[in-house]
Amino acid sequence: MKKEEKVAVIDQLKSTIGEYAHVYLADIAGLDSVQTSNLRRECFNNGIKLMVVKNTLLKKAFESLDADYSQAYDSLVGSTSIMLSNTGNAPAKLIKSFSKDNKKPVLKGAFVEQSYYGADQLDALVSLKSKNELIADIVALLQSPAKNVISGLKASAGDKILGELETLSKR
Repeated sequence: MKKEEKVAVIDQLKSTIGEYAHVYLADIAGLDSVQTSNLRRECFNNGIKLMVVKNTLLKKAFESLDADYSQAYDSLVGSTSIMLSNTGNAPAKLIKSFSKDNKKPVLKGAFVEQSYYGADQLDALVSLKSKNELIADIVALLQSPAKNVISGLKASAGDKILGELETLSKR
């Protein structure tokens, strides 16, 4: 590969990584063509972009990005694929479910919500909630006491009004 081609690939990697909030590094080497096609199909269905990259070019792309990806440099060994997603736990769930039958892909590392997770933290990544899910949980928790107070006020106000109407009707 000529230097110009490498620069173009690095620029393409930078722009592609910049489009997604979460980056997973995985090893998919050893999958046959049917398994690879199935993995790619599952990635597409779950909104995950799967790319096989050269480690040196990926490292250069990481170095030129604003975020600090230096923790992943040690995992850039052997075959590396990147899984890009805007949902933090989607690639982790896919890796876990797909590797049950195929023993691959294997997580090498991940950058989720500006934090680095190592290869041994797949279960933690699967159980992560997205930012929107957390906000929805907080809103639901905050609304619950307010709903109880409002329904209590409505019930007691309704009883009070009924009582006053009954008193007025008797007069």
